[in-house]
Amino acid sequence: MKAAALSHKKTATRRYNAFGQYMKELYHQPVYKVNVDAGFTCPNRDGSVATGGCIYCNNDSFRPSACTSTASLKEQIAKGIPYLRSRYGAEQFIVYFQPYTNTYASVDILEGLYRQALDNPGVVGLAIGTRPDCVDEEKIALLERLGRDHFILVEYGLQSIYDKSLRFINRGHDYACFKHALELSTGRGIHLGAHLILGFPTETREEMLGMADELSELPLEFLKIHQLQVVRETALADLYAERPFPTFGYDEYIEMLSDFLERLSPEIVLQRLFAAAPDEILIAPVWNKTRSELLNDLDAHMARKGAFQGRQRLR
Repeated sequence: MKAAALSHKKTATRRYNAFGQYMKELYHQPVYKVNVDAGFTCPNRDGSVATGGCIYCNNDSFRPSACTSTASLKEQIAKGIPYLRSRYGAEQFIVYFQPYTNTYASVDILEGLYRQALDNPGVVGLAIGTRPDCVDEEKIALLERLGRDHFILVEYGLQSIYDKSLRFINRGHDYACFKHALELSTGRGIHLGAHLILGFPTETREEMLGMADELSELPLEFLKIHQLQVVRETALADLYAERPFPTFGYDEYIEMLSDFLERLSPEIVLQRLFAAAPDEILIAPVWNKTRSELLNDLDAHMARKGAFQGRQRLR
């Protein structure tokens, strides 16, 4: 299902195509994510591709504290759904397989985990975070079968379209690998998303903005963006300590996001626009801003400019 295009003439909560509103329109009520850790690892850590992982990677920087593999998948869902119901009045849910690489197992194991997650009242689908080098025809066929009756979103970790940056971060695959995964997945009844990081010291501002142009030409429906964060216990933190490099200031990042969104296809749904690592592990950049403050400041900045998602593409 294609995301509806957002224009500056349309009444909307945000000046961009936001995931929450998209899901609310699709299911006629809010849909909440239940984050789970199914105990996967990553080929960039276990030696299959490399060891050590991506240089910025510390999974504690982005997953909720309740999302832990010390509890079973069943236990995590059984805890997560009642919490969301109690706090938000939620009735419909997506189970989000978040940490590490969530297609990195045999098809039989994956099918068991995915169906276990789907077999819960109120669960309408899955979001599956993975790497583009960890899917194949058999795994995509499984997701295609599940997608006949459920909302299945595959989120491919891309991080950058530039191979120089992928080498810098020890990603273990190139941009061509990502495009191959998209080709394999397109037209299979599953929703396709990507994850992008802005702020690598290997890229200029114009190169970062150029990624909006490039991704707009691909069969992507969803996109997560966030600023590069330097967090403790990572190779990036060691590099930053030895040779500090610039990271985004708050106002600078707001400006970058606004310009990026103007060049991005209005049909792409934005799932995330910034990261917020816990204070105890965050080294840089330190903004001391809440999610609401950032989103409101972005909206205000875009309103002052008369900006909206896709505006530059309409000229």
